[in-house]
Amino acid sequence: MNSSVLVPRRIGATLILAMLGFLTGAAAQTPSARELMAKVYGQDTSHDVTLRATLQVFRKDGATRRKKLFLYRIGSPGDSKTLVRFTDPPELQGVVLLSINRKGDSVRQWIYLPATQRVRPVAPRDRSGSFAGSDFSYEDIGERVLDDFSYRFLKEQDTIDGHKTFKVEATPVAPGLSQYGFVYYWVGQDIPVILHAELYDPQGRLVRGFHASQLKKVSGIWGARRIEMSSAQGDSRTTFTIEDAHFNTNLSDDLFNPEALDRVGSLLQKRTKK
Repeated sequence: MNSSVLVPRRIGATLILAMLGFLTGAAAQTPSARELMAKVYGQDTSHDVTLRATLQVFRKDGATRRKKLFLYRIGSPGDSKTLVRFTDPPELQGVVLLSINRKGDSVRQWIYLPATQRVRPVAPRDRSGSFAGSDFSYEDIGERVLDDFSYRFLKEQDTIDGHKTFKVEATPVAPGLSQYGFVYYWVGQDIPVILHAELYDPQGRLVRGFHASQLKKVSGIWGARRIEMSSAQGDSRTTFTIEDAHFNTNLSDDLFNPEALDRVGSLLQKRTKK
């Protein structure tokens, strides 16, 4: 499947893929805020996904950094494993982040750094930190769980990129479930995909902004090819662009083992030779 294919929501979920999802047309009547978000999160029915993407960071001083990666996901919404592996630039080549999401449990993450040849867990307090020097945090890379938040509609109904939207406020049901105090989502009324989001800290200060673009309809299904995350201070912004995607290729669960992160490269090579 080539780069004209769009990416389903569940792929790493998170803000990256939750907003990039394969989505169907609008419902016949207005759903509740939770039903709307469930529709956003639950459209992808694939068993596994492999995508190739480019992460590009733009700094206020004009400096840019481009990073290439593969993202692998196996499982179903709220019960999935996601693996991010960098292939470029050389100083990031081989860095691997594993996120495991189990229903009824908080997301667990591990990172492998070739420079130290060690796998270490990502502590909950570190999940708000920058991921690979980008505007995405570790939490943003892990899959977001529908039941970790409560949802309500707000009165504002803005038009974004020509789409009328529902504005939804999402609030963590417990403080330890997210670094964010609340999130505002703008979801298309005609295509239930998150077009824009604002993420606030527990003190109510804007931390990050998110925007989806390059929406495209393929085989009757809508999706986005590009998302952008920007800092509230305006110091930087990061784009995540999908280059290629493949679905249901029978990824092995062996790839998603914290004890095997140092061998992900060789495991993938063996898979390619089969």
